[in-house]
Amino acid sequence: MRHPRPAAPQLSAPRPPAPRPLVLARWLMMSLFALNGTTMASWLSRLPSVSAALDLAPSELGVVLLAGAVGALAMVLAAGVIVTRFGGRIALHATTAGFTLAFVLLGLGPTLGRVDLLTAGIFLAGVSFALGGVPMNVESSAIERRLGRTVLPQFHAAFSIGAVLGSGIGALSAHLDVSLLGQFLATAAISALWRLAITRHVILDPADDGAGGPVVVVAGGRVGLRAALKGWREPRTLQIGVVIMAAAFSEGAANDWLALAVVDGFGEPESVGAIVYGVFVASMTVVRLLGTRLIDRYGRVAVLLVSGLVSLGGLVLFGVAPSLPLAAVGVVAWGLGAGLAVPNGIAAASDDPLRAAGRVAVVSAFSSTASLAAPPLLGLAAEGLGTRHALVLITIAMVASVSLSGRVAREPAAEPAIEPAAAEPGRGGMPESRRPDAAPPSASRVDHVPAGATGETDSWGTPVTVDRTTAGVR
Repeated sequence: MRHPRPAAPQLSAPRPPAPRPLVLARWLMMSLFALNGTTMASWLSRLPSVSAALDLAPSELGVVLLAGAVGALAMVLAAGVIVTRFGGRIALHATTAGFTLAFVLLGLGPTLGRVDLLTAGIFLAGVSFALGGVPMNVESSAIERRLGRTVLPQFHAAFSIGAVLGSGIGALSAHLDVSLLGQFLATAAISALWRLAITRHVILDPADDGAGGPVVVVAGGRVGLRAALKGWREPRTLQIGVVIMAAAFSEGAANDWLALAVVDGFGEPESVGAIVYGVFVASMTVVRLLGTRLIDRYGRVAVLLVSGLVSLGGLVLFGVAPSLPLAAVGVVAWGLGAGLAVPNGIAAASDDPLRAAGRVAVVSAFSSTASLAAPPLLGLAAEGLGTRHALVLITIAMVASVSLSGRVAREPAAEPAIEPAAAEPGRGGMPESRRPDAAPPSASRVDHVPAGATGETDSWGTPVTVDRTTAGVR
């Protein structure tokens, strides 16, 4: 007797390939993050030469370096309004001009023996870094939404990789006796050329992917400008800012104090301290490159919660470990736990594309505040507790971050403001709802397409945007 052949199992359709402009924007944006890391680290690695050229004591150098944090904090308070008012492309061009002039001043200051020029260069570098960070993070979040999977941590990993490369460039330049002016002028020229070449590609044309689907015209421009200021009155945005502030405090403390803590706490040479710091950076980079799948699978909230607990445990282990090998295990856990907090927070602040610039500026202000406060606070604590034990105080901030991890859950889609004159009859639609703590699924995508009919502009300075929801396949 013949038995019917069992039906073949239903296979889900493969995810359609991403449009070429989107793929190009993703890789060029990663290169822009890497360029930021490279340029900043290439000059910071020459600080011993800068200090020697100007005969600055450590305390005097610390005051001069504070100008960068002050510049970043001053700009980040206004960056959201600037990006919303003038657009991301103009903001990135202004960033290019600022970085170019900053590196010229950074080279001229030590060469001419002018501390004021060096201070001005550091201040301008901080301003430029903060101004560029808002459109870069907002556009990275937009790329992530369009791809339908988590990729934002990989952009931040590119920054870390660039920082390692920049440190190597600085070390090689010092070894070859390259002058500070020569290195920084070359950095300014190469950086400016690359930024100018790619800016028009990293700010996506909203119509590039050609998706179809229901269309609703959404007012921009004036709405976006109000939203840029409204973020300071939104409890969720402020709480996300606290999460990012804790992460920035933790990462900044490691950057400033980890190598010294190893030297002072375990009596090891400076080279060992540098190696342990390298282990921390490597741990953060690895989890940012590979942890995106965890966010897609388990959601932002679960990943942030577990990451915070791992980082907390690593910090405690580093502070109480009786031996360096055990403390190094704590450093690995600390780095693995710290790697995804900032990208998760940035993604959460960018859930609503029309309010993303203002909200990212708000949470970036929290990050800049942490960078400004961390060195002196931990320095004071180190006087009484020792550097290694002072770092354990970061656990207080980490507890706050863990307790607020639920605030990074995906924000429910808000009803867009429909422009009656431009809305097409019989067409409409909203982005389909998503699980609150899940990563953006590939089943739906929200695109912003300029209608051009009403003269309104969105937060990127393009004509009236269109919300287009496209139902796809998993």
